[in-house]
Amino acid sequence: MSSEIDQERRRRILVAAWAYAYEVESTPIVDDETFDREAALIRPELETGHAALDAFFRSEFDPCTGSWVHCHPEKDGLPRLCARLRALT
Repeated sequence: MSSEIDQERRRRILVAAWAYAYEVESTPIVDDETFDREAALIRPELETGHAALDAFFRSEFDPCTGSWVHCHPEKDGLPRLCARLRALT
């Protein structure tokens, strides 16, 4: 697996967690500048090997907002991820 794909997966995971923390939990993990910078680097056209998430990022993702997280196909796992990220800080 290429490091480019690994980096894209990691970025999508983090941005999804950050969007969830802000949009759903109302307790941001990162500041707006960090979210905006990383969201702008997401490449929806890049196939990562996860068909459902690849399709989601192609059709629903918008780097200018986090509201797309409400339709995220793995939304149920995002609260646990947010908790783990908060524990690291």
